[in-house]
Amino acid sequence: MAHKTMTREEAVDAIWKLVGSIGCCMFVTWDGERQRARPLIARPSREENRIHFLIDVDDRKDDQIEKFPTVSLAFADGQNHDYLALTGQAAITDDRQKIAELWTGVDTAYWDGADDPSIRLLTVTPEDAEVWLGPDRITAGAALSGTGADLGESVKVDHL
Repeated sequence: MAHKTMTREEAVDAIWKLVGSIGCCMFVTWDGERQRARPLIARPSREENRIHFLIDVDDRKDDQIEKFPTVSLAFADGQNHDYLALTGQAAITDDRQKIAELWTGVDTAYWDGADDPSIRLLTVTPEDAEVWLGPDRITAGAALSGTGADLGESVKVDHL
């Protein structure tokens, strides 16, 4: 199995591209005894080096993040065989301006409007990530036929 090697710059570009294109991740917290994962919609800002989420004030992850702010995010694009595991530091705030800025029509499924007092801003500052980029369809077909192929690339990036 052959693996290409991405430069750090290519890997960082791939990380931000995947966060934006996949959008939904499994957000994993630790409560001191167990890990807990739940799906959340990511709102990445590469310029800020942050990934934002809108959450409800009554969510149980608040206490977990306060005690254990290191979290993991797992993104998967099964169709293209692209995957991303990211670790970072999380914080929850009541930044009403940022909540309004991030608000989309999809959010009306959960809240009445951007000014709903139960919305909180969850922000993750990425620290480390590992990205796996799958092969293209031609390469995947060659792999399935046994003719040999490049099966994609992977790279770990520390200190994003």
